[in-house]
Amino acid sequence: MAAETKGMIAVDKIGAKILFINPKTYETETVLDGFQRTVHELLVMPEAGVAYVPIFGDGIHGRNPNPGRTLHVIDLDKRMVAADIDLSPFSAPHTVRRGADGLVYITCENSAVVAAIDPKINQVVFAIDSGSTNAHRLCISGDGKRLYTDNEEDATVSVIDVRNRKLLGKIKTPQAIAGIAVSADGGTVVAVGDVDPVLFMIDTAKGEVVRTLPLEGVPKPAQIARYSPDGALLCVSSLNSDMVSIIDTRTWKQDAIKVGSQPMDMAFRGDELFVACQGDGSIHVIDIPGRRNKQSFKAGTGCESVGFF
Repeated sequence: MAAETKGMIAVDKIGAKILFINPKTYETETVLDGFQRTVHELLVMPEAGVAYVPIFGDGIHGRNPNPGRTLHVIDLDKRMVAADIDLSPFSAPHTVRRGADGLVYITCENSAVVAAIDPKINQVVFAIDSGSTNAHRLCISGDGKRLYTDNEEDATVSVIDVRNRKLLGKIKTPQAIAGIAVSADGGTVVAVGDVDPVLFMIDTAKGEVVRTLPLEGVPKPAQIARYSPDGALLCVSSLNSDMVSIIDTRTWKQDAIKVGSQPMDMAFRGDELFVACQGDGSIHVIDIPGRRNKQSFKAGTGCESVGFF
């Protein structure tokens, strides 16, 4: 059964727009336009009635000569930009995540830092050096004590002590990585291989890769990893293979499901997984129990991220 949701929001990276979509009919109802290129990634905070969308810049990871410095605050009820947070002097903001301490954390790739924002005043209150040159994505443990960044070309994962605001060290991975996720108990960090279609399972207590998990039925390297809210599933999108893998975290059984062109980020709603495909402007709805692609719909030019509120 699909969980009841009030609304649906998607970030159209290719079209440089933010879309509000009817969560039942999947019709696009409201389009926010006029953004600097380009809107990238998404954090939805339903209880606060806001979403955060950063301006990464007009380039791509590692080649972004005109980086953005803005994090937009979107009012979910009014469907408008409520505030703009200036991240200067930090640039190329990317992944946004909420911390257990109530702050919002964001990687600023070109500055290689994680900036912390107080949502009460919409300002950067401090920043933590990632120890890298291109900190791209981040994840935060459920207890909020540890924050991890993927440093793609460095082939490392940075470990940050959130409470003491300092870099603890870096964990080496066997190859460059493209995505990162942390298990609900904080015991495992998953790093997505950027050279081969594999996942590197990091034991956070040991601080090292303890297992390499090949992605079955996925011919090319993957991109983004997300745990389901209950931690029972690990879902991985492969931009290069047009596939999404659903992995049972107890048995490690895998199912690779064909979706649209260049799938990126995902969102869970009940027993459904929504996959944003930036290559063809489609969003695909996966029936998780049935492990099947049951529906798709058009949304913008090419959405990278999607969420519910």
